[in-house]
Amino acid sequence: MTTEAPATLQQADINRIMQLLPHRYPFLLIDRIIEMNGEQSGTGIKNVTYNEPFFPGHFPGNPVMPGVLLVEAMAQTAGALVMNNLGGDDEGRIVYFMSIDKARFRKPVLPGHTVHFPVKLIQKRAPVWRFSCEARVDGALMAEAEISAMLMGKPKT
Repeated sequence: MTTEAPATLQQADINRIMQLLPHRYPFLLIDRIIEMNGEQSGTGIKNVTYNEPFFPGHFPGNPVMPGVLLVEAMAQTAGALVMNNLGGDDEGRIVYFMSIDKARFRKPVLPGHTVHFPVKLIQKRAPVWRFSCEARVDGALMAEAEISAMLMGKPKT
């Protein structure tokens, strides 16, 4: 009888995320990634603070994290999974957001929340990946969407 060892799940701290993605403050919206299972699945984490640059305008006296930024954080988590899975084969390439489908916003994300962004690969036809994504706070579903991204060369400046 043979038993298979459980797969080792990877993690990425902020330094690794910045190696994988071109985003920087204030637009880098994930603080770390836990439980990366290749390109199949992973969970990004964002610690939302009152000092976020979008809160003074969204909304004064009632700070709510914009839904579009929740979707962007989902996409960044998925993009980091793709880039991490490519290993050293990613030189000069970047993952571009292509589409958003089935986006639903259920509850507001507020200062003090820790948002988990579980993402799961639905389909891969290189150079395009499609992921099912969620935003969760303390297990409660805050938002969900399906996103697609394409791997391309970096634009020439």
